[in-house]
Amino acid sequence: MSATDRASPPLSDYLLLALLATLWGASYTFIKLGVATIPPVTLIAARTVIAGGVLLLVLRLRGIRMPADGRTWRLFGFQAVMNSVIPFTMIAWAETSLDAGLAAILNSTSPIFTFLITWAVTRHEPVTGRKLFGVVAGVAGITLVIGLDALGGAGRQLLPQLAIVAATVCYAVAAIFGRNFKGLDPMVPAAGSMLSGAAMLIPLSLVLDRPWALAPSASSVGALLGLALVSTALAFVIYFRLLASLGSVGTMAQAYLRVPVGVAIGVVFLGETPASTAMIGLVLVVLGVAAMTLPGRKTAKAQPA
Repeated sequence: MSATDRASPPLSDYLLLALLATLWGASYTFIKLGVATIPPVTLIAARTVIAGGVLLLVLRLRGIRMPADGRTWRLFGFQAVMNSVIPFTMIAWAETSLDAGLAAILNSTSPIFTFLITWAVTRHEPVTGRKLFGVVAGVAGITLVIGLDALGGAGRQLLPQLAIVAATVCYAVAAIFGRNFKGLDPMVPAAGSMLSGAAMLIPLSLVLDRPWALAPSASSVGALLGLALVSTALAFVIYFRLLASLGSVGTMAQAYLRVPVGVAIGVVFLGETPASTAMIGLVLVVLGVAAMTLPGRKTAKAQPA
């Protein structure tokens, strides 16, 4: 990819970023419905099995083979731990007791950790004052979109809150680690990481939940299918595609977009009333995402290929 391409991502990248935010924004509702009658570990095990299986089938229909070397599968395994096994399970468990508004605020902080890890450890892409402004503006905007009242629950139900924060740190590590898959078709690491995650989660599900004895409701099963097919299989293909073009910090900006998208869905389809500060927050979210993703004039020269 040339310096010019990296300096000027096409409009399609930003449309995909918005789509990714929508797909992952919907996952909160799917998870909430799913854990009503399906235990968290089993829900996430089924999520990864279905998503990985569908992606593998599509790859075969496209004539693309999965890598056969052990090193690549070890990379898939680590990506699975950081991007699905730990964070998916933690969020599913936390959503059995945590208010959705506060959970959304906590889970939207992944760009902060991506920014900090990039700045302090990996330094694989430029970390600028403008991106720092984007991080701060995004978090402030998310809080205003949801409403300051959502912060009233901070400090209570501490363990679920810490679980979501830990999940966001995992997401940040995964976004940075995902640059190892730049040379692969985006569907390959998506499938590989899902299948690796399934291999880890299925034994835990069998031991902890005895899934053969469960009687999930129709709504939970439907939510599981939506979670696996839409918010996982499709979303992760887009995710790995964007890591290669927008970078880890830019791609994680979708975490900010998820909340206004979710609020908009609630207003349109559920008749919900947004917080009085929502419009101010939306402006800050847009400014934050723009600051984290739009190229600077000198960035193209500084960034490595």
